Amino acid sequence: MSDWQQTETADLGVLERSSDGVTLRFTRRLPHPAAKVWRALTEPEHLATWFPTTVEGDLAPGATLRYNFRDMDLPGFDGTVVACDPPRLLEFQWGDERLRFELTPDGQQTLLSFLASFAEVGRAARDAAGWHTCLDVLGYDLAGETPPWPQDDRWRIVHADYVRVLGPEAATIGPPAEWEETYGPANAEPR
Repeated sequence: MSDWQQTETADLGVLERSSDGVTLRFTRRLPHPAAKVWRALTEPEHLATWFPTTVEGDLAPGATLRYNFRDMDLPGFDGTVVACDPPRLLEFQWGDERLRFELTPDGQQTLLSFLASFAEVGRAARDAAGWHTCLDVLGYDLAGETPPWPQDDRWRIVHADYVRVLGPEAATIGPPAEWEETYGPANAEPR
């Protein structure tokens, strides 16, 4: 088994439940200054590497954002900037999810806390695997490296880990049909 086919338990996101829905919480220590991580979270050339959609619009609280998928035939959608305090906090509505990125400088490193909040617990394993993979790719982008795996293969491996850890209740909603049309069945063996 390759290193990329294994997931460090410490890197797995945590599922938090509330009366409003669920939140996935991820924490990553990145060996880069906060200003560099901020650029990777906000500049189109970096977002094109790791974020699942384009992000069009101003990063000002209350501003409307437009998101379009690059690789799948899915309709675009709108969102709103909730908070933006460079280089510490970025929060926005991404369709029916609220995404929050908090950066805490630690010398030449940055502690990234990422939260994704939504209503349906049944999609938690799917979304956790997706965001986990995105954060992995973000780490490679920051290092100026190419990931050693196709993103869809990494998602499949990490998804199995999240189904195991979060349980069957968190895995009742799978990827959209358009994802499977583009990348193959969700349960396919990684290449």
